[in-house]
Amino acid sequence: MQHFFDVLKFSDNGLIPAIIADDITRQPLVLCYMTREAVEKTLETGKIHVFRRSKGRLMMKGETSGHIEIVKDVRVDCEGNSLVFFVEQKVAACHAGYFSCYYRAYNAENDSWGVVEERIFDPEKVY
Repeated sequence: MQHFFDVLKFSDNGLIPAIIADDITRQPLVLCYMTREAVEKTLETGKIHVFRRSKGRLMMKGETSGHIEIVKDVRVDCEGNSLVFFVEQKVAACHAGYFSCYYRAYNAENDSWGVVEERIFDPEKVY
């Protein structure tokens, strides 16, 4: 696994941004940050692990909701400073109840954001 880390460039605070995307549709699901330990746990278990900056700790994505993400493929950008993980998403990625955290789209005609996805679950029943 050492060669995997040879090309990665973590920030000064030890983080690397990672886009999590659906393996079939390639739709972006969430942007998260990972420490080296989070990347190692992800590669070892095949399930996405992230560093929750708000909580200051490592966690498995979906550990509370059960909506885990199974890794199918991983890519690195040309400069080695960000990753993309293609995953099989169980239920939904967004804590607001949508499949993707990118469930709102901008409408330039009326200068507003609108919901463009269907809510999959009620967050109040999960969290």
